[in-house]
Amino acid sequence: MDLEFRHLKIVRAVADAGSVSKAATHLGVAQPALTAQLKRIERTLGGSLFERDRNGARPTPLGELVLTRARVLLPAARDLQEEALRFANAGGGIPTYRLGATNGPILGGLVDRLAATHPATPVRTQTSWSAVELTTMVVTGRLDFALVGSCGDTGPPAGEAIMWINIAVDPVFVLLSEEHPLAEKKEVDLSALAEERWAVAPGDGCFADCFAAACARAGFTPQTIYETDVATAVHLAQVGRAAVLCQAAFALTPGLVMLPLVGAPLRWRHLLGYHPDGCAARAAALVAEHAKAAHHDAVERSPRYADWLVRNPGFGTAP
Repeated sequence: MDLEFRHLKIVRAVADAGSVSKAATHLGVAQPALTAQLKRIERTLGGSLFERDRNGARPTPLGELVLTRARVLLPAARDLQEEALRFANAGGGIPTYRLGATNGPILGGLVDRLAATHPATPVRTQTSWSAVELTTMVVTGRLDFALVGSCGDTGPPAGEAIMWINIAVDPVFVLLSEEHPLAEKKEVDLSALAEERWAVAPGDGCFADCFAAACARAGFTPQTIYETDVATAVHLAQVGRAAVLCQAAFALTPGLVMLPLVGAPLRWRHLLGYHPDGCAARAAALVAEHAKAAHHDAVERSPRYADWLVRNPGFGTAP
């Protein structure tokens, strides 16, 4: 007998119910029939899956192994069935927008636009500090699109056959407390921040090296660098404990000012990645346009950045 998904459902039902009799009631079958089926499954898998006595049924080590796999495979099979049905009902269109993103100003607006424009197509999201992780998920089919960033002219994460669309190029600005002595400046030279402590969000690209090189060109080596989540970085800036490097389209938080750095020594590219052989490829141009519109909206919400762009037209949302 070959193992089938229905056999895994039986094993899971017995484990969840704690006894064969309760599982039989839940499944709507006679206990003797379920017991016989369970024995056939155990012969197929090479050993007992449960220790059974008058107190119920408890998984053996082999049973635990099978249950661990079953609890991954069964939901995956259900998701596949649901997605296949949505795909068929969509006439061959993308059944679900599965989006992954690193920290940035685009994801929220993109979700909103997709949900408003295509209300019948579910949108799922996943965030990570690792662009490499998200790229791998696109390669393996676990995500349709990845919104990631790369420093300066550095290429996107390597991924077999992944296609990349340039969404925008932002300068990196600095967040300071409203009480900071430089808060009234229109822009600030990086060298003026030589004595600051810094806070940055983690990442697996070359941004840390690019920042160190920019500081070296400005004549100093940065002091303490706190690598932390965005909320903590913002708090450290609000209380005057750190200067925070941020993308220029960052949504400004009360208590902070966002200042351009003279000469824009650091840049950040926003990229949308997808696999050209996946069904998501049909929607790539559409998703990219929504992503660009979401970035443009973020720029419009940042008067400091919008004003800066007038004098620096080489940045901003891609055409």
